Amino acid sequence: MTTSTTTVTGEDLHALLLRLYPINRSLMGQGNRETLAILGEILPIKVSEVPTGTAVFDWAIPDEWIARGAEIIGPDGITRSDFSDRNINLAGYSTPIVAEMDLEELLPHIFTLPEQPDLTPYVTRYYQRGWGFCMPETEKRALPKGRYKVRIDTTLRPGSLSYGEAVLPGSSDDEVLVATYICHPSMANDNLSGVVTAAGLYRELANLPRRHFTYRFLFVPETIGSIAWLAANQNWVKSRIKAGLVLSCVGDDGPFTFKESRRGDTIADRVLAATGAHRLAFTPVTGSDERQLCSPGFDLPVVMLSRSYPGTFPYYHTSADTPDKTPPHALAATLGWLKRICAGLEGTTRRYQRTMPFCEPMLSKHDLYHGISIRKSASFDRSTDPRSALMWVLNMCDGTNDLTAIAARSGYDVEALTQAAERAAAAGLLHLLPTA
Repeated sequence: MTTSTTTVTGEDLHALLLRLYPINRSLMGQGNRETLAILGEILPIKVSEVPTGTAVFDWAIPDEWIARGAEIIGPDGITRSDFSDRNINLAGYSTPIVAEMDLEELLPHIFTLPEQPDLTPYVTRYYQRGWGFCMPETEKRALPKGRYKVRIDTTLRPGSLSYGEAVLPGSSDDEVLVATYICHPSMANDNLSGVVTAAGLYRELANLPRRHFTYRFLFVPETIGSIAWLAANQNWVKSRIKAGLVLSCVGDDGPFTFKESRRGDTIADRVLAATGAHRLAFTPVTGSDERQLCSPGFDLPVVMLSRSYPGTFPYYHTSADTPDKTPPHALAATLGWLKRICAGLEGTTRRYQRTMPFCEPMLSKHDLYHGISIRKSASFDRSTDPRSALMWVLNMCDGTNDLTAIAARSGYDVEALTQAAERAAAAGLLHLLPTA
């Protein structure tokens, strides 16, 4: 991806995903900083560091985890669960060990998915000290009896939690938050898809001729990262954030889906419903960082976006969440959806009023209609007819309806209605009301 004004493509997004995929990320550590540094080549990211031990509401920032290597060597001399082959072969935040032990002693430290015996699970033990390896169930069943050499070369020490922000100013200090998480190692849909589409959305919004909202892009380790960010910014988030989008598992071909905000009736909920996305009721049980952003003390107007909802696709949190699960066309479609959402959010700030409210204006008199009246065929689609969009805005722009409300009623997208309203305003038939 470059910093030119060209449209971001699915291939651009996928290339960035492939570059980020091998990095070993976790709650804290060099992998997260490397990820943010790569994003910093594309976006003007400001990185914040929160030291170990810092109190963030009911939590405290943990130690930093440094993983250099890990392996199991069997009595047959075969190396298994080698960290250098796949970073999820080692359970996240495993403590160091160099030891020999019998198979019976080793087995409780091996995590598998019996119901998916050919896949390696993604396992973490962030807040419970110990160690473990991950492998397919078929491999675990085939382990020969005997003595095993176990080596985990890791360090847990005081450090800092890293998160990144990129702010795209608008004409207003009112903000739209776009948040996603960077902590998952070598998994494409969960959640490098959210990282790369957020980066692409920044690029697309930066190319717009105008923006009402200021857009804040947030890249955090999941849960503890959003909690740390909220603790650092609690004095202003409730007053300035008017809508928020949390991106999780947005890279496959699943249906466009959103989990509604805790309130269920915010402008984010209204805009998402207008896109035709599948709507899920709010729940604090599953999901991502919207659980923190929508917690009672903040209750921010934030929804979670996904394609296949987290936990519902068969390769979730496994070695099978590979880049082929997030093809360029699916990433491009998600980016297009995000752009429509932002257009809808912008549309909620734009209300026009008719200058001559009585009856339909004569469009040809105002140089807005040049056609010859003829009966349309039965297959004619008025939703693609610019004149139809113009008629909708001329009828509905009475000073009370914003463009997103008109979109929901008419079936037109906000961008088409915006173009129609601007044409009518240029002809003197509408005037844009000040933003409340």
